[in-house]
Amino acid sequence: MVNIAIFASGNGSNFENLVNHMNDKSIPNAQCAILIVDKEKAFAIERAKKLHIPYVYVNPKAYANKEAYESEIEKILKEKQVELIVLAGYMRFIGKVLLEAFPNRIINLHPAYLPAFPGAHSILDAFSAKASYTGVSVHYVDEGVDSGEIIRQEKISIDPNESLETLEEHIHAMEYKLFPEVVYQVCSEIEKNR
Repeated sequence: MVNIAIFASGNGSNFENLVNHMNDKSIPNAQCAILIVDKEKAFAIERAKKLHIPYVYVNPKAYANKEAYESEIEKILKEKQVELIVLAGYMRFIGKVLLEAFPNRIINLHPAYLPAFPGAHSILDAFSAKASYTGVSVHYVDEGVDSGEIIRQEKISIDPNESLETLEEHIHAMEYKLFPEVVYQVCSEIEKNR
């Protein structure tokens, strides 16, 4: 069993989806040890309460710098014996402290077919560019912006007549399918390499 920490900044729908997959044993080799949020009013907190998952709000503004902020998070993760960090809508760059503490053990869900449309507004960017497709990618996190090694990705065609809202719905549906599969795969590799 792999202890994971899920990081979120907002709604937390992918967090809830992953926990539900762990609870119904479609991700049988992982358990969510903790939710880390960087926004005090993130709705992910309400989801964690409902799911009985421990959570911690770590206020980045309460620390002198990113290193101090991440050192506090690292301490929490070590106490929970976390082996894998899963970024699910966490809108903050991961820095040196966590990258060094969890080498090749931080994965991110990105709502685009990387390397196209990295960054925080990828669905809107793909839609505005009138791209013929976009997708969903899960990748390892490195020091760049959505530039880490891709673990798995799926394409989604963009119908030129569809609205931005419809495209968002298609992408979220693909996220809910793909992300649990990749978490299961990565946790299997962690267990194999212990």
